[in-house]
Amino acid sequence: MNFQWYPGHMTKAKRQMQEDIKLIDLVIELVDARIPLSSRNPDIDDLGKNKARLILLNKSDLSDERKNEAWASYFKAKGFYVVKLDARRRNSMKEIQNVILEACKEKIERDRRVRAMVVGIPNVGKSTFINTFAGKACAKTGNKPGVTKGKQWIRLNKDVELLDTPGILWPKFDDQMVGLRLALIGSIKDEILNIDELSLELISYLKENYAGTLAARYEVEETVERPVELLEAIAQKRGCVQRGNEIDYSKAAALVIDDFRSGRLGRITLELPEAN
Repeated sequence: MNFQWYPGHMTKAKRQMQEDIKLIDLVIELVDARIPLSSRNPDIDDLGKNKARLILLNKSDLSDERKNEAWASYFKAKGFYVVKLDARRRNSMKEIQNVILEACKEKIERDRRVRAMVVGIPNVGKSTFINTFAGKACAKTGNKPGVTKGKQWIRLNKDVELLDTPGILWPKFDDQMVGLRLALIGSIKDEILNIDELSLELISYLKENYAGTLAARYEVEETVERPVELLEAIAQKRGCVQRGNEIDYSKAAALVIDDFRSGRLGRITLELPEAN
């Protein structure tokens, strides 16, 4: 399967971020904890130079907790602050607030204000995080000097203001494995993908890295050699058959992909820091 991206979107977003970053003290970058590197845009490191940096491992409730710790250590070793979270829940927001205060301690001591920008590729939960972090009490603080085209600032509290909203940055990749991982978590539209092939890639990965997961979920034997045989067994167990008892591969494939994305297969991480 070949994955393509759209550089036109990225060029526009990068240009917008280059302007916005001049006003920013802290870059808050959301990544998907199941694919922390594949869900990053590498340009952010260049654009965010000399700024405080916070990586949020979002959807960490869906990813392997042991791998979460490994990824947190990986990013901390590179000089990032790191917080694991589920952006839908407010229970992580106090920790994030404390990390922001620590990351920007000197700036806050100097003028009691930090300006932050949230960045992230599509489908990593950026909007959900902003809404949860800001809460219902968020207030627009109006246009600031140097802010054009109606960009607005949200005052999160007395110390932190958030730029709402920077342009979305798209990932750029030469490695097709990055495209595969993005497709698996739903960052590439399913309509342009071959879901049957995608499910076979996932089945193969799970057999190798999370043995027993498929057997436990679907009550099938994982001893078969080819992923397609496992997909067929899942289809039979779940009634994904058409007239004449023909296997409905697409229905079974969509079931497996959906079970992975929703966490029904358990907490799974698709890439490891030691492999990068």
